[in-house]
Amino acid sequence: MTLKRENVLIEALPYIREFHQSIMVIKVGGHAMVNPEVMSDIIQDIVLLRFVGIHPVIVHGGGPEISEKMRRMGKESHFVGGLRITDDETLEIARMVLVGNINTEIVSLIGKHGGKGIGLSGKDGKMIIAKKKPFQRIVIDDVEHEVDLGWVGDTEIINPDLLNILIRENYIPVIAPIAVDVNGKGLNINADTVAGDVAAALKAKKLILMTDVPGLLRDINDRNSRISRIAIEDIEGLVDSGIISGGMIPKMRSAACSVTSGVEKIHIIDGSVSHSILLELFTNIGIGTMVYKRSGD
Repeated sequence: MTLKRENVLIEALPYIREFHQSIMVIKVGGHAMVNPEVMSDIIQDIVLLRFVGIHPVIVHGGGPEISEKMRRMGKESHFVGGLRITDDETLEIARMVLVGNINTEIVSLIGKHGGKGIGLSGKDGKMIIAKKKPFQRIVIDDVEHEVDLGWVGDTEIINPDLLNILIRENYIPVIAPIAVDVNGKGLNINADTVAGDVAAALKAKKLILMTDVPGLLRDINDRNSRISRIAIEDIEGLVDSGIISGGMIPKMRSAACSVTSGVEKIHIIDGSVSHSILLELFTNIGIGTMVYKRSGD
């Protein structure tokens, strides 16, 4: 057993050396967030990254908790293309859950495991300036419809100054995906999109997107059909074929934008797997889907 443990540490050494002082953006989301034990393990891994010289930045979602809060309040959730339709009441519920509940809980867990966390939303320091999404076109029974998503935004500007200050002081920033428009109106933004935009603005070495599945699946009903590597040039073709669908669409498009903007690699991993971040980063065996740009393109 001692030899095995030594081998694990030796295997991790070149990765620790390569990633030292680099920035990694980690999007935490999915149903793992409603499991306290899984969430605690994830945050423990992230704090460990900080102590081995990596600068993690957390962006969190909260879709299941928002949906549950809405259900308790007698309000039904509606989605288009993996994005939640957000009216005034839904936006306030999302803000309460994301900023008031989840964000503070993650900061507390970071402190519990010996790190220094600080909670933020896109409104702080005008970190995320966004604009309201235009009407979305969807086809129902061969008829095209235009749908207003409400207070859902597209990122226009990421101001990384505040994040860079916190990173230099060895804090772990924890970002809730609530942005603000030029008039001060709050907007809900998909957390995967925010994570990708933040990773690009920070010139992060890696973006890690945690999900409820082992990665991108060729067949959503078969967890063994994982696609281990995908080039960004192939993403839209897989959207058109239906292999990439639902909530995976904004996730994969965000990954493509991030790689195009300079993030080296994106990793989509199953957050419910114990210590999945460490397994993906510090071992020779990948457990998720890696998104990359073809060399020479």
